Amino acid sequence: MFITIEDETGVANLVIWPSLYEQQRRIVLGASLLVVDGTVQREGEVVHIVATRMHDASDLLASLGQRDHFPLPHGRGDEVYRGSAPDARTPKVRDIYIPDLSLEAIRVRTRDFR
Repeated sequence: MFITIEDETGVANLVIWPSLYEQQRRIVLGASLLVVDGTVQREGEVVHIVATRMHDASDLLASLGQRDHFPLPHGRGDEVYRGSAPDARTPKVRDIYIPDLSLEAIRVRTRDFR
């Protein structure tokens, strides 16, 4: 079985041999967060991970929002709690009138690929 996985470094192909898949089928099909032990093989930019064991880490994913050691930063998104003045860095929106510009001049024609 092949599964495409991704992390902050990029995309890799996860290779699961049929015998391992049958042993850990429930984990492969049911996990929201799959942790994989295996061997990394690189061929140019293509990365394959040949799995030797898989772990279901769904409980860690589900508890992510309740952990105390991930304090939420309070910044521009906390106006609901504290209120704030308008942000001075936000540019003011202006209406610009161009007399000879019509909507037909900027409308893009669609292509029919039949």
